[in-house]
Amino acid sequence: MKTSLFLLRHAEVEDKYHRVFGGSIDMGLSARGHHQADALANWLKRHTFDAVYASPMQRVQLTLAPFRPNFSGTPVPVDNLREVHFGDWTGCGWDEVAERFGMSAFDWLQHMEADLIRGAEPINDFRRRVSDALQFIIDQHPGERVAVFAHGGVIRMALSHLLGLPMRKFEHFEIDYASATWLDVGEVKAGRARNEIQLLNFTPWRDL
Repeated sequence: MKTSLFLLRHAEVEDKYHRVFGGSIDMGLSARGHHQADALANWLKRHTFDAVYASPMQRVQLTLAPFRPNFSGTPVPVDNLREVHFGDWTGCGWDEVAERFGMSAFDWLQHMEADLIRGAEPINDFRRRVSDALQFIIDQHPGERVAVFAHGGVIRMALSHLLGLPMRKFEHFEIDYASATWLDVGEVKAGRARNEIQLLNFTPWRDL
């Protein structure tokens, strides 16, 4: 019996936060982001969900809003689905990271995995809270289909956990704004589960 998880990233954020390490900043969406959220909601209509969970952060809740009329239940906010805290990098643009800290922003996953970003959430803490949230959801919905609205960092960590790959490997996987990634999570047998990606980084808004 497999649980289908649809991991849905929030739509494009306010213009002033583009190419900025937002993390714990509770920002809204851009005008384009609202159109992306509408397109994502329209695509999700073709799927039936038994449950919906979401980060409580504003950018996720705004992305979830157009989908709410299509879901008969009540989406559940989960604090552990909040975006990772970037510590001293919070609010910094990609070029500013290189100037202030002498580190490449393009290698942020590697720096995070090695706990090299000063003041950032420790990688083990981040992994634990995301895996705890996922396990809770999977335990509540065996064999069901669940939508999880969250953040780019959270989705990469979810994939790292569910696929058994180092976080840094996901620098090769784009997780776009308002994208859908679908995994079927199998039952644990002989100490392991067979988890399969059915869809990766699908963006219904791409032709807008």
